[in-house]
Amino acid sequence: MKNTVAKILLLCIVIILNSCKSKVLEENASAFSMSDTMMTKCKFYKVQTEDVNNEIRFFGKLEADNNKTAQVFSAVSGVVTSINAGLGDFVKQGDVLATIQSSEVAEFQKQRLDALNDVAIAEKNMQVANDLFAGKLNSEKDVTAAQKELEKARAELERINEVYSIYNIKNGSTFSIRAPMSGFVIAKKINNNELLLMSENEPLFSIANTNEIWAVAYVNESNISKIKEGYSVNVNTIAFPDTTYKGSIEKIYNTIDPVTKSMKFRVRIANSDFQLKPDMNCTVSVHYSEHKKMITVPSSAVIFDKSKYWVMVFKDRHNIETRQVELYRQLADKTYLVSGLKENETVISENGMLIYDALND
Repeated sequence: MKNTVAKILLLCIVIILNSCKSKVLEENASAFSMSDTMMTKCKFYKVQTEDVNNEIRFFGKLEADNNKTAQVFSAVSGVVTSINAGLGDFVKQGDVLATIQSSEVAEFQKQRLDALNDVAIAEKNMQVANDLFAGKLNSEKDVTAAQKELEKARAELERINEVYSIYNIKNGSTFSIRAPMSGFVIAKKINNNELLLMSENEPLFSIANTNEIWAVAYVNESNISKIKEGYSVNVNTIAFPDTTYKGSIEKIYNTIDPVTKSMKFRVRIANSDFQLKPDMNCTVSVHYSEHKKMITVPSSAVIFDKSKYWVMVFKDRHNIETRQVELYRQLADKTYLVSGLKENETVISENGMLIYDALND
């Protein structure tokens, strides 16, 4: 009997102690209040229902827009006497990239002088033919023949002048290779004192305007059906890991590489500061809709602790709740929830860990 009474008494004491402990915790929780400093450090987000997006990440490489790329060849054979532009240099349209000593330039000059002389002679003959015709000493046929010779001489001179204009030929035997557009030199295959031949097929310089650049990604066969033009994309590079470049799929190359068994697509990225360079490696994250809606919060609002996920539900600075949530999917900037929150509730989306530690330590 005494043992039974003692057990009952002990049980009552335990219940009373637990009740007191719960009251103390409740009082501590209710006593917590966010200071003005905490309020300024934290950010708040009103919970919304949004379309569920998925994300697939691909590896790729940056490339220059081939519509804004120029291959530079020499119009004449000769010996390279100077080089004024190197790999990676920025050049303006018309800048001299290299100079060549060439006998062909002297030949062009001879042809031009011959054409000028032919025009002068033809003009003189035309004048004589007209004078003779006026004195009835020749026929109209002779005048027509002189006119045709003059037109032929002028056409040849015009052709040579066009050649001079296109290749910007100056007097002397020196030929200047000039930049056809403004941009960066992305390839250079020319050296001082090198003998250039007209039969060479490789360009001496390649110039690219990279104020816009392409991110070209590689898609394996299992993901081809998930890629469509117009899908939004985030591009990240190893060189600038903290910068995310946004764009959309501009073109899908509907061919399969026989070696890698992959398909390519490209994304156009603004590059006004010229930070991005051709041949940089990149990752391309493609976002697409699953055509359903779920409760969505910023990923920064979700706290992982004790093998569970939590959010800090904010009602006012004196009333903050630590609430467990169940995740459907977590992306870099958004998290979709299966349960735990309702639309229009407010959560702490930045520095919520400070409040979590203060309430749950």
